[in-house]
Amino acid sequence: MSIGYPCITVGVNDTKQKTCRKASATEEHLSTLIEHNLNALKNIVQFNGEHKIKLFRISSDIIPFASDKEVNTLDWSTQFSEQFEEIGKLIKQYGMRVSMHPGQYTVLNSPDEGVVERAIADLEYHTLFLDSLGTDASSKLILHVGGVYGDKETAMNRFVEVYQTLDERIKNRLVVENDDRSYTIKEVIWISEQTGAPAVYDNLHNAINPSDPEKDDAYWIKKAKTTWNKKDGRQKTHYSQQQINNRTGSHSKTIHIDEFVAYYDQVKDLDIDIMLEVKDKNLSAVKCVLATADNGNIKDLEQEWSRYKYVVLERSQEIYQSIRELLKDKSSYPVIPFYRLIEAAIDLEPIPKSAVNAASHVWGYVKKQATDNEKDKFKRLSSAVESEEEPLKKLKSFLKQMIKKYDQQYVSDSLYFEF
Repeated sequence: MSIGYPCITVGVNDTKQKTCRKASATEEHLSTLIEHNLNALKNIVQFNGEHKIKLFRISSDIIPFASDKEVNTLDWSTQFSEQFEEIGKLIKQYGMRVSMHPGQYTVLNSPDEGVVERAIADLEYHTLFLDSLGTDASSKLILHVGGVYGDKETAMNRFVEVYQTLDERIKNRLVVENDDRSYTIKEVIWISEQTGAPAVYDNLHNAINPSDPEKDDAYWIKKAKTTWNKKDGRQKTHYSQQQINNRTGSHSKTIHIDEFVAYYDQVKDLDIDIMLEVKDKNLSAVKCVLATADNGNIKDLEQEWSRYKYVVLERSQEIYQSIRELLKDKSSYPVIPFYRLIEAAIDLEPIPKSAVNAASHVWGYVKKQATDNEKDKFKRLSSAVESEEEPLKKLKSFLKQMIKKYDQQYVSDSLYFEF
Protein backbone atom coordinates (compact mmCIF):
# COMPACT_ATOMS: atom_id res chain seq x y z
CA MET A 1 0.00 0.00 0.00
CA SER A 2 1.19 3.50 -0.88
CA ILE A 3 -0.19 6.73 0.58
CA GLY A 4 0.11 10.08 -1.15
CA TYR A 5 -1.28 13.56 -1.78
CA PRO A 6 -2.09 15.88 -4.68
CA CYS A 7 -0.32 18.65 -6.53
CA ILE A 8 1.37 21.03 -4.09
CA THR A 9 3.41 20.97 -0.90
CA VAL A 10 3.16 22.82 2.39
CA GLY A 11 6.35 24.03 4.01
CA VAL A 12 8.77 22.56 1.45
CA ASN A 13 11.23 25.00 -0.09
CA ASP A 14 11.55 25.46 -3.87
CA THR A 15 8.41 23.55 -4.81
CA LYS A 16 6.03 26.37 -5.76
CA GLN A 17 4.83 26.35 -9.36
CA LYS A 18 4.07 29.38 -11.51
CA THR A 19 1.70 30.29 -14.32
CA CYS A 20 0.76 33.40 -16.29
CA ARG A 21 -2.07 35.13 -18.11
CA LYS A 22 -2.71 34.53 -21.78
CA ALA A 23 -1.60 38.06 -22.57
CA SER A 24 1.92 37.33 -21.33
CA ALA A 25 2.19 33.76 -22.62
CA THR A 26 5.01 34.33 -25.08
CA GLU A 27 7.22 31.41 -26.07
CA GLU A 28 10.08 32.82 -24.03
CA HIS A 29 7.96 33.35 -20.94
CA LEU A 30 6.32 29.93 -21.21
CA SER A 31 9.73 28.29 -21.58
CA THR A 32 10.93 30.00 -18.41
CA LEU A 33 7.81 28.92 -16.51
CA ILE A 34 7.99 25.32 -17.69
CA GLU A 35 11.64 25.02 -16.73
CA HIS A 36 10.83 26.44 -13.28
CA ASN A 37 7.83 24.14 -12.81
CA LEU A 38 9.75 21.02 -13.81
CA ASN A 39 12.49 21.95 -11.32
CA ALA A 40 9.78 22.37 -8.68
CA LEU A 41 8.38 18.94 -9.56
CA LYS A 42 11.84 17.42 -9.23
CA ASN A 43 12.12 18.91 -5.73
CA ILE A 44 8.69 17.55 -4.80
CA VAL A 45 9.64 14.06 -6.00
CA GLN A 46 12.88 14.30 -4.01
CA PHE A 47 11.00 15.34 -0.86
CA ASN A 48 8.43 12.58 -1.32
CA GLY A 49 11.09 9.94 -1.82
CA GLU A 50 12.96 11.01 1.30
CA HIS A 51 9.73 10.79 3.32
CA LYS A 52 8.58 7.43 1.92
CA ILE A 53 5.64 8.97 0.07
CA LYS A 54 5.22 6.76 -2.98
CA LEU A 55 2.04 8.23 -4.44
CA PHE A 56 1.76 11.73 -5.90
CA ARG A 57 -0.64 13.57 -8.20
CA ILE A 58 1.08 16.08 -10.49
CA SER A 59 -0.68 19.40 -11.01
CA SER A 60 -2.43 19.80 -14.36
CA ASP A 61 -1.14 23.38 -14.49
CA ILE A 62 2.52 22.36 -14.65
CA ILE A 63 2.62 23.17 -18.39
CA PRO A 64 0.67 26.44 -18.75
CA PHE A 65 -1.95 26.40 -21.53
CA ALA A 66 -0.66 23.02 -22.70
CA SER A 67 -3.93 21.94 -24.30
CA ASP A 68 -4.46 25.29 -26.05
CA LYS A 69 -2.30 25.05 -29.16
CA GLU A 70 -3.05 28.65 -30.13
CA VAL A 71 -1.50 29.92 -26.88
CA ASN A 72 1.23 27.38 -26.13
CA THR A 73 2.94 26.50 -29.41
CA LEU A 74 6.04 24.97 -27.81
CA ASP A 75 7.14 21.40 -28.44
CA TRP A 76 7.70 21.24 -24.69
CA SER A 77 8.08 17.45 -24.40
CA THR A 78 11.09 17.63 -26.76
CA GLN A 79 12.46 20.96 -25.56
CA PHE A 80 12.60 19.74 -21.95
CA SER A 81 13.28 16.07 -22.65
CA GLU A 82 16.39 16.02 -20.45
CA GLN A 83 14.45 17.34 -17.46
CA PHE A 84 11.64 14.86 -18.07
CA GLU A 85 14.16 12.03 -18.24
CA GLU A 86 15.84 13.17 -15.01
CA ILE A 87 12.53 13.40 -13.14
CA GLY A 88 11.38 10.08 -14.57
CA LYS A 89 14.53 8.36 -13.32
CA LEU A 90 13.99 9.86 -9.87
CA ILE A 91 10.38 8.63 -9.82
CA LYS A 92 11.57 5.15 -10.75
CA GLN A 93 14.40 5.25 -8.21
CA TYR A 94 11.95 5.93 -5.38
CA GLY A 95 9.39 3.42 -6.62
CA MET A 96 6.88 6.25 -6.87
CA ARG A 97 3.57 6.18 -8.69
CA VAL A 98 2.39 9.46 -10.19
CA SER A 99 -0.95 10.48 -11.64
CA MET A 100 -2.80 13.53 -12.95
CA HIS A 101 -6.40 14.71 -12.58
CA PRO A 102 -7.78 16.88 -15.42
CA GLY A 103 -10.10 19.60 -14.12
CA GLN A 104 -13.84 20.14 -14.05
CA TYR A 105 -14.00 21.44 -17.62
CA THR A 106 -12.59 18.24 -19.09
CA VAL A 107 -15.96 16.62 -19.82
CA LEU A 108 -16.26 13.72 -22.25
CA ASN A 109 -20.04 13.25 -22.03
CA SER A 110 -21.07 16.81 -22.92
CA PRO A 111 -23.65 17.12 -25.73
CA ASP A 112 -21.55 20.06 -26.98
CA GLU A 113 -19.03 18.77 -29.53
CA GLY A 114 -16.69 21.70 -28.87
CA VAL A 115 -16.52 20.86 -25.18
CA VAL A 116 -15.74 17.23 -26.01
CA GLU A 117 -13.01 18.24 -28.49
CA ARG A 118 -11.36 20.43 -25.87
CA ALA A 119 -11.65 17.64 -23.30
CA ILE A 120 -9.90 15.19 -25.62
CA ALA A 121 -7.16 17.76 -26.30
CA ASP A 122 -6.69 18.10 -22.55
CA LEU A 123 -6.43 14.32 -22.13
CA GLU A 124 -3.86 14.23 -24.95
CA TYR A 125 -1.76 16.80 -23.05
CA HIS A 126 -1.92 14.88 -19.77
CA THR A 127 -1.08 11.62 -21.52
CA LEU A 128 1.91 13.19 -23.28
CA PHE A 129 3.16 14.56 -19.97
CA LEU A 130 3.09 11.15 -18.27
CA ASP A 131 4.57 9.53 -21.39
CA SER A 132 7.39 12.09 -21.34
CA LEU A 133 8.28 11.00 -17.81
CA GLY A 134 8.60 7.41 -19.05
CA THR A 135 5.91 6.10 -16.70
CA ASP A 136 3.94 2.96 -17.45
CA ALA A 137 0.17 2.44 -17.58
CA SER A 138 -0.09 2.34 -13.78
CA SER A 139 0.34 6.13 -13.79
CA LYS A 140 -3.26 7.18 -14.28
CA LEU A 141 -5.43 10.06 -15.42
CA ILE A 142 -8.41 10.43 -13.08
CA LEU A 143 -11.62 11.75 -14.58
CA HIS A 144 -15.18 12.34 -13.39
CA VAL A 145 -17.98 11.18 -15.67
CA GLY A 146 -19.30 14.71 -16.22
CA GLY A 147 -22.79 16.19 -16.31
CA VAL A 148 -26.25 14.62 -16.32
CA TYR A 149 -27.81 17.06 -18.84
CA GLY A 150 -31.37 16.12 -17.88
CA ASP A 151 -30.99 12.46 -18.87
CA LYS A 152 -28.45 10.48 -16.88
CA GLU A 153 -28.78 7.23 -18.86
CA THR A 154 -28.14 9.03 -22.16
CA ALA A 155 -25.25 10.95 -20.60
CA MET A 156 -23.66 7.72 -19.35
CA ASN A 157 -24.01 6.08 -22.75
CA ARG A 158 -22.53 9.16 -24.40
CA PHE A 159 -19.46 8.88 -22.13
CA VAL A 160 -19.04 5.25 -23.25
CA GLU A 161 -19.38 6.21 -26.92
CA VAL A 162 -16.83 9.02 -26.70
CA TYR A 163 -14.45 6.81 -24.72
CA GLN A 164 -14.40 4.29 -27.58
CA THR A 165 -13.04 7.00 -29.93
CA LEU A 166 -10.06 7.85 -27.71
CA ASP A 167 -6.47 7.06 -28.64
CA GLU A 168 -5.22 3.85 -27.01
CA ARG A 169 -2.53 5.82 -25.17
CA ILE A 170 -5.27 7.75 -23.37
CA LYS A 171 -7.35 4.63 -22.74
CA ASN A 172 -4.35 2.93 -21.12
CA ARG A 173 -4.22 5.66 -18.49
CA LEU A 174 -7.81 6.79 -17.98
CA VAL A 175 -9.71 5.88 -14.80
CA VAL A 176 -13.16 7.09 -13.73
CA GLU A 177 -14.14 8.37 -10.28
CA ASN A 178 -17.47 8.67 -8.48
CA ASP A 179 -18.45 12.20 -7.54
CA ASP A 180 -20.48 13.87 -4.79
CA ARG A 181 -23.37 15.11 -6.95
CA SER A 182 -24.12 13.19 -10.11
CA TYR A 183 -22.56 9.75 -10.48
CA THR A 184 -22.45 7.17 -7.71
CA ILE A 185 -19.80 4.48 -7.41
CA LYS A 186 -22.30 1.90 -8.68
CA GLU A 187 -22.89 3.95 -11.84
CA VAL A 188 -19.16 4.49 -12.31
CA ILE A 189 -18.53 0.74 -12.02
CA TRP A 190 -21.15 0.19 -14.74
CA ILE A 191 -19.29 2.66 -16.98
CA SER A 192 -16.03 0.87 -16.18
CA GLU A 193 -17.53 -2.43 -17.25
CA GLN A 194 -18.62 -0.91 -20.58
CA THR A 195 -15.32 0.82 -21.32
CA GLY A 196 -12.56 -1.07 -19.54
CA ALA A 197 -11.50 2.11 -17.68
CA PRO A 198 -10.93 1.20 -14.00
CA ALA A 199 -13.12 2.75 -11.30
CA VAL A 200 -11.61 4.90 -8.55
CA TYR A 201 -13.60 4.86 -5.30
CA ASP A 202 -13.80 8.10 -3.29
CA ASN A 203 -15.06 7.59 0.27
CA LEU A 204 -16.30 11.15 0.95
CA HIS A 205 -18.08 11.37 -2.40
CA ASN A 206 -19.81 8.11 -1.61
CA ALA A 207 -20.82 9.33 1.84
CA ILE A 208 -22.51 12.35 0.23
CA ASN A 209 -23.84 10.64 -2.90
CA PRO A 210 -24.20 6.97 -1.96
CA SER A 211 -25.30 4.02 -4.04
CA ASP A 212 -26.33 2.10 -0.94
CA PRO A 213 -25.84 3.68 2.52
CA GLU A 214 -25.83 0.21 4.08
CA LYS A 215 -22.62 -0.76 2.27
CA ASP A 216 -19.29 0.29 3.82
CA ASP A 217 -16.08 1.49 2.17
CA ALA A 218 -14.54 -1.98 2.07
CA TYR A 219 -17.54 -3.32 0.15
CA TRP A 220 -17.28 -0.72 -2.62
CA ILE A 221 -13.49 -0.96 -2.80
CA LYS A 222 -13.87 -4.70 -3.40
CA LYS A 223 -16.52 -4.08 -6.08
CA ALA A 224 -14.33 -1.49 -7.81
CA LYS A 225 -11.35 -3.83 -7.65
CA THR A 226 -12.94 -6.05 -10.32
CA THR A 227 -12.42 -3.23 -12.85
CA TRP A 228 -8.63 -3.13 -12.36
CA ASN A 229 -6.31 -5.26 -14.49
CA LYS A 230 -2.65 -6.14 -13.94
CA LYS A 231 -1.42 -3.45 -16.37
CA ASP A 232 -3.29 -0.80 -14.36
CA GLY A 233 -1.17 -1.37 -11.28
CA ARG A 234 -2.46 -1.51 -7.73
CA GLN A 235 -6.06 -0.41 -7.25
CA LYS A 236 -6.19 3.33 -6.47
CA THR A 237 -8.64 4.96 -4.06
CA HIS A 238 -9.29 8.48 -2.80
CA TYR A 239 -9.68 9.25 0.88
CA SER A 240 -10.80 12.48 2.53
CA GLN A 241 -12.60 13.75 5.60
CA GLN A 242 -15.37 16.32 5.84
CA GLN A 243 -14.29 19.71 7.19
CA ILE A 244 -16.46 20.45 10.23
CA ASN A 245 -18.71 23.53 9.96
CA ASN A 246 -18.07 23.91 6.26
CA ARG A 247 -20.01 23.14 3.10
CA THR A 248 -20.81 19.50 2.46
CA GLY A 249 -17.96 17.88 0.57
CA SER A 250 -15.31 20.36 1.69
CA HIS A 251 -12.05 18.56 2.42
CA SER A 252 -10.67 18.83 5.93
CA LYS A 253 -7.68 21.00 6.76
CA THR A 254 -5.81 17.93 7.99
CA ILE A 255 -6.41 14.18 8.12
CA HIS A 256 -7.43 13.43 11.70
CA ILE A 257 -5.42 10.44 12.76
CA ASP A 258 -8.04 8.50 14.74
CA GLU A 259 -10.57 8.68 11.91
CA PHE A 260 -7.93 7.64 9.38
CA VAL A 261 -6.73 4.68 11.45
CA ALA A 262 -10.32 3.42 11.73
CA TYR A 263 -10.57 3.56 7.92
CA TYR A 264 -7.16 2.00 7.47
CA ASP A 265 -8.11 -0.95 9.69
CA GLN A 266 -11.03 -1.63 7.32
CA VAL A 267 -8.97 -1.58 4.13
CA LYS A 268 -5.39 -2.50 5.04
CA ASP A 269 -5.71 -6.03 3.67
CA LEU A 270 -7.28 -4.96 0.35
CA ASP A 271 -4.00 -4.13 -1.45
CA ILE A 272 -4.86 -0.55 -2.44
CA ASP A 273 -3.12 2.79 -2.90
CA ILE A 274 -4.65 5.72 -1.00
CA MET A 275 -4.61 9.27 -2.33
CA LEU A 276 -5.34 11.73 0.49
CA GLU A 277 -7.39 14.70 -0.64
CA VAL A 278 -6.69 17.21 2.11
CA LYS A 279 -5.71 20.85 2.42
CA ASP A 280 -2.42 20.36 4.27
CA LYS A 281 -1.19 17.98 1.54
CA ASN A 282 2.21 16.44 2.38
CA LEU A 283 1.77 17.12 6.10
CA SER A 284 -1.09 14.63 6.29
CA ALA A 285 0.67 12.25 3.91
CA VAL A 286 3.74 12.07 6.17
CA LYS A 287 1.45 11.65 9.17
CA CYS A 288 -0.44 8.72 7.63
CA VAL A 289 2.72 7.08 6.28
CA LEU A 290 4.29 7.17 9.75
CA ALA A 291 1.06 6.06 11.45
CA THR A 292 0.88 2.93 9.27
CA ALA A 293 4.60 2.05 9.26
CA ASP A 294 5.36 -1.57 10.14
CA ASN A 295 8.63 -0.72 11.90
CA GLY A 296 8.36 2.87 13.00
CA ASN A 297 11.39 4.67 14.41
CA ILE A 298 11.15 7.42 17.00
CA LYS A 299 13.72 9.39 15.00
CA ASP A 300 10.98 10.00 12.43
CA LEU A 301 8.75 11.51 15.12
CA GLU A 302 11.63 13.62 16.38
CA GLN A 303 12.13 14.95 12.86
CA GLU A 304 8.43 15.78 12.69
CA TRP A 305 8.63 17.47 16.09
CA SER A 306 11.47 19.69 14.88
CA ARG A 307 9.10 21.05 12.24
CA TYR A 308 6.01 21.44 14.44
CA LYS A 309 7.40 22.48 17.81
CA TYR A 310 7.17 26.25 17.45
CA VAL A 311 3.67 25.93 15.97
CA VAL A 312 2.67 24.02 19.10
CA LEU A 313 4.54 26.32 21.49
CA GLU A 314 2.72 29.44 20.30
CA ARG A 315 -0.61 27.74 21.01
CA SER A 316 -0.14 25.67 24.16
CA GLN A 317 2.76 25.37 26.60
CA GLU A 318 0.98 22.38 28.15
CA ILE A 319 0.78 20.43 24.87
CA TYR A 320 4.35 21.41 24.07
CA GLN A 321 5.58 19.87 27.32
CA SER A 322 3.38 16.79 26.86
CA ILE A 323 4.97 16.06 23.48
CA ARG A 324 8.47 16.53 24.87
CA GLU A 325 7.68 14.01 27.63
CA LEU A 326 6.15 11.61 25.09
CA LEU A 327 9.34 11.55 23.01
CA LYS A 328 11.73 10.93 25.91
CA ASP A 329 11.50 7.14 25.68
CA LYS A 330 13.77 6.43 22.70
CA SER A 331 12.73 2.77 22.53
CA SER A 332 9.06 3.67 21.91
CA TYR A 333 7.11 4.74 18.84
CA PRO A 334 4.07 6.69 20.15
CA VAL A 335 2.94 7.83 16.71
CA ILE A 336 -0.81 8.01 17.39
CA PRO A 337 -0.58 9.93 20.71
CA PHE A 338 2.00 12.22 19.10
CA TYR A 339 -0.30 13.24 16.26
CA ARG A 340 -3.31 13.51 18.55
CA LEU A 341 -1.41 16.16 20.49
CA ILE A 342 -0.24 17.93 17.31
CA GLU A 343 -3.83 18.05 16.06
CA ALA A 344 -5.11 19.31 19.41
CA ALA A 345 -2.59 22.15 19.31
CA ILE A 346 -3.27 23.14 15.71
CA ASP A 347 -6.99 23.38 16.46
CA LEU A 348 -6.18 26.20 18.90
CA GLU A 349 -5.54 29.83 18.07
CA PRO A 350 -2.15 31.23 19.15
CA ILE A 351 -2.18 32.86 22.59
CA PRO A 352 -0.40 36.27 22.57
CA LYS A 353 1.92 35.48 25.47
CA SER A 354 2.72 31.98 24.17
CA ALA A 355 3.13 33.32 20.64
CA VAL A 356 5.72 35.85 21.79
CA ASN A 357 7.49 33.07 23.70
CA ALA A 358 7.67 30.96 20.53
CA ALA A 359 8.80 33.99 18.52
CA SER A 360 11.58 34.58 21.04
CA HIS A 361 12.82 31.01 20.50
CA VAL A 362 12.86 31.61 16.74
CA TRP A 363 14.56 34.99 17.24
CA GLY A 364 17.30 33.17 19.12
CA TYR A 365 18.58 31.77 15.81
CA VAL A 366 19.36 35.23 14.44
CA LYS A 367 19.71 37.64 17.36
CA LYS A 368 23.53 37.47 17.47
CA GLN A 369 23.71 38.48 13.80
CA ALA A 370 20.91 41.02 13.88
CA THR A 371 21.61 44.74 13.69
CA ASP A 372 20.66 47.09 16.52
CA ASN A 373 17.73 48.38 14.47
CA GLU A 374 16.49 44.81 13.89
CA LYS A 375 16.79 44.04 17.60
CA ASP A 376 14.78 47.14 18.45
CA LYS A 377 12.13 46.21 15.90
CA PHE A 378 11.77 42.70 17.28
CA LYS A 379 11.40 44.09 20.81
CA ARG A 380 8.77 46.63 19.70
CA LEU A 381 6.74 44.10 17.72
CA SER A 382 6.90 41.50 20.51
CA SER A 383 5.55 43.98 23.04
CA ALA A 384 2.81 45.09 20.65
CA VAL A 385 1.72 41.50 19.96
CA GLU A 386 1.68 40.57 23.64
CA SER A 387 -0.48 43.61 24.42
CA GLU A 388 -2.63 42.78 21.34
CA GLU A 389 -1.89 46.14 19.73
CA GLU A 390 -0.43 44.43 16.65
CA PRO A 391 -1.39 41.14 14.96
CA LEU A 392 0.92 38.15 15.32
CA LYS A 393 1.30 37.90 11.54
CA LYS A 394 3.24 41.18 11.53
CA LEU A 395 5.80 39.81 13.98
CA LYS A 396 6.08 36.52 12.10
CA SER A 397 6.48 38.33 8.78
CA PHE A 398 9.44 40.21 10.23
CA LEU A 399 10.91 36.99 11.63
CA LYS A 400 10.54 35.29 8.27
CA GLN A 401 12.58 38.07 6.66
CA MET A 402 15.27 37.68 9.30
CA ILE A 403 15.43 33.88 8.98
CA LYS A 404 15.84 34.24 5.23
CA LYS A 405 18.36 37.08 5.50
CA TYR A 406 20.59 35.16 7.91
CA ASP A 407 20.03 31.80 6.20
CA GLN A 408 18.76 29.79 9.16
CA GLN A 409 17.79 26.58 7.39
CA TYR A 410 16.54 24.77 10.49
CA VAL A 411 13.77 27.32 11.06
CA SER A 412 13.20 27.78 7.35
CA ASP A 413 12.50 24.03 7.07
CA SER A 414 10.07 24.17 9.99
CA LEU A 415 6.34 24.80 9.73
CA TYR A 416 6.40 27.89 11.94
CA PHE A 417 5.59 30.29 9.10
CA GLU A 418 2.90 28.03 7.58
CA PHE A 419 0.38 28.36 10.42
